[in-house]
Amino acid sequence: MGYIRKQKEKLPVVALCYDFDKTLTPDDMQAQGYIQDVGWDVESFWARAKELAEKNNMDQNLAYMYLMVKEAEGNLILNKKNLQEYGAKVKLYPGVREWFARIKEYGKQRDVIVEHYIISSGLYEMIEGTEMARRGDFERIYASSFLFNERNVAVWPAQAINYTNKTQFLFRISKGTLDVNDPAVNDYVKPENIRVPFSNIIYIGDSDTDIPCMRLVNANGGHSIGVYDHEKKDKTKVYKMIKENRIKYFAPADYREGQELDTLVKSIIDKIAADTVLINKTNTDRHEQQKADKAAEIAKTFMKSIELESASNGKTLRELIDAEHRNNKNIDKILKLFGEDGKDK
Repeated sequence: MGYIRKQKEKLPVVALCYDFDKTLTPDDMQAQGYIQDVGWDVESFWARAKELAEKNNMDQNLAYMYLMVKEAEGNLILNKKNLQEYGAKVKLYPGVREWFARIKEYGKQRDVIVEHYIISSGLYEMIEGTEMARRGDFERIYASSFLFNERNVAVWPAQAINYTNKTQFLFRISKGTLDVNDPAVNDYVKPENIRVPFSNIIYIGDSDTDIPCMRLVNANGGHSIGVYDHEKKDKTKVYKMIKENRIKYFAPADYREGQELDTLVKSIIDKIAADTVLINKTNTDRHEQQKADKAAEIAKTFMKSIELESASNGKTLRELIDAEHRNNKNIDKILKLFGEDGKDK
C-alpha cells in the first residue's frame, strides 16, 4: 500500500498541535447538541460512560462511543451527515475561526512553514464538520472515529484516541509519516532528515489528558501551552500543570489577534526562525572547516613526494595550500585539482 509521506522542506516547519474540547471550544463537542438530543443530561451521560468503562475494564473513549451508538437507537440516525452537522454547531473560543490562516501567514512572513494538526479524543466526524476543517485549515485531524455500515450508519469505533496513544501522532508529524497505519513511524530517521524536529512542535491543550503529549514535547525541546477559559478565568489546571513542569506557558483561550496567546505563539515562531538561522550558520561554518581539513590532508599526504604546477598560474601545491589559508575561496579549487583518493585531476 502506498502511504503519503512528507519529506523534509527547505524552510523550517512549525507544527501547531491542538487538543479540541475545551482548547478550541469551551465544552465537550458531544455535549453541545448530541447528548441532549438522545434524551440525556450531560452530567448523567458522562457518569454512565464512566461507569460502563469501570465495570467492564473498558477504555473510557470506547465506552462513550458505545453509549453514543446505543442511545441513538430510536432517537436519531447516527451517520456522518448528522455528526458533521453537530460539529458545525460547536461553539468556538473567540478568534478560533480566523486563527489558523492568520498564524500560517505570519509564519510565511518569517520564512517558516506553519502546519496545524488536531490531536483529540473527541470525534473526527464532528471536527470534520467545523468551518475550519471544511476550509482545509488542518493538515491532519487525529481523533476518535466510527466505522460506518453500508447505510452510512455508525456501528463500531474505527479509532479510539486516548490521552496516552495521542503521543504516537507527534512522532508521525515529526517524521512526516502521517497515515495512521503507516509502519514507517517506527523507522529510524537521521536527525538531519527529521521533517519537524520536536523543538519545532507547539502543543496547545487544557488538562490532564494532554499531559503525555505536553511532557514529550517539553522533554525534546518543544513548546507546550496550557489554555484556560477566557471568561471563567479559572487557572487551577494550568497552575498545576506549570508547577509540575507539564507546560512551559499558559494563556487564556482567546485566539484573537493581539491577545496573549497570539503574541506568545508568534514569539515562539520568531524564536524558531532565529534558531534556524543560527543552526544553518553553524552547519555552514562546520562544512567550511571540514573542506579546509580535507584540503590540508591532501597537501600533507602528497607534499613530500609531488610538486605539481598549476596549469593556470604556475603555483606549486604548497603555494596553493598556503593561499587557501589566506583565502578560503581556494578550497574548492584545490579539491577539484585533487580527488578524494589524492590523485591529480
